[in-house]
Amino acid sequence: MHIRLSVFFVLSLLCATLSATTLTNAQKEQLRGLLPGVTLNDNTLEKLEDIFYTREMPVRSRLKAISQMVGLDQMPAGSALKRTICIWDIGGRNGPVFNVAMEQRALAIEYGINLDMVPYTNETVMVEELKAGLCDAALMSGMRARQFNLYSGSVDAIGAVPSDQHMQTLLQVLAHPKQAGHMVQGDYVVMGIYPAGAAHIFVNDRSISSLAKAAGHRVAVLDYDQTQAQMVAAIGATPIATDIVSAPNKFNNGQIDILPAPLVAYELLELYKGMSPDGGIVDYPLTQLSMQLIGRLDKFPNEVAQLIREASFEAYPTVIKRVEQETKRVPERWMIHIPEKDKQEYEVMMQDARDALREQGYYSGDMLTLQRKIRCKFNPARSECSISQ
Repeated sequence: MHIRLSVFFVLSLLCATLSATTLTNAQKEQLRGLLPGVTLNDNTLEKLEDIFYTREMPVRSRLKAISQMVGLDQMPAGSALKRTICIWDIGGRNGPVFNVAMEQRALAIEYGINLDMVPYTNETVMVEELKAGLCDAALMSGMRARQFNLYSGSVDAIGAVPSDQHMQTLLQVLAHPKQAGHMVQGDYVVMGIYPAGAAHIFVNDRSISSLAKAAGHRVAVLDYDQTQAQMVAAIGATPIATDIVSAPNKFNNGQIDILPAPLVAYELLELYKGMSPDGGIVDYPLTQLSMQLIGRLDKFPNEVAQLIREASFEAYPTVIKRVEQETKRVPERWMIHIPEKDKQEYEVMMQDARDALREQGYYSGDMLTLQRKIRCKFNPARSECSISQ
């Protein structure tokens, strides 16, 4: 995620709760302390808000305008502002995600802010520390993000985003200022959504190539998500509760027969061990996964988060290129190509699952509707496109 997060974090500190209707005298005094000699009146605050949401200026131009308006260059030399950003990366400090984050930390120092980048290999622990206020923002899987924002957390809905092209269009829409109202839920704000590649089904036996053939086999499900267990049980398979870190080991050790996972995990988690000698990967994506940066609203107001969201989408080509590089590491010999009728079976099953989970409040109805519109844009001939929803 090659975006200059450092600039945004500085601005979030300077512009916390930048709204003429909510800025208190105490907050104004706090800003004056950070910006000696700069006058902040209601007129200035209104202009700042206009710049945050305008689409007539590119992100970098808006950042420059904001910096000049609030007097960023007038900050005393040596001033160090601080935010703690928690990063989930299975590889820990040596992982690819954390390494990119550290590159951004070096840039942040140039702007007078100390970003404390903290790596976590355990996503559960990181999420709890975000809730406890030990993290000001945290980068997590889209599935985890659902507890902080149902709308953005439904991006990963099963079967809702068939391809990279669909995902790119979806993220472009979500980065638009018109979507800003959806990005705040309770005390948290969505600061960025990034593509993480397609999720496929890894199996230890190539004969398990359809839903019907999954019956009686052991399937990994996330221990914090009871809905996954219910879905697996409904097709006659046995759900095995686990977490993202231990699931690959259980698959590689033969304790699990079926593992839903992104293709990018093939080499990183050595999933070829679990597939050897007779397994494979069903060549049909269950969904497109995401990584989401969730911040505490008191640390990152939505106006600042909007800039980060737009910059996040600008980074899409770079991020997806990295994802594609990893997926190309999967040898073709592992792919299990399935007939069209099996694909149709998956399609119907996933549509039924989305409808049921929408009714249960597990997925956002607004997000599912948006995703359907995008699917219909790419393929108007789909049966769902003739149905008003």
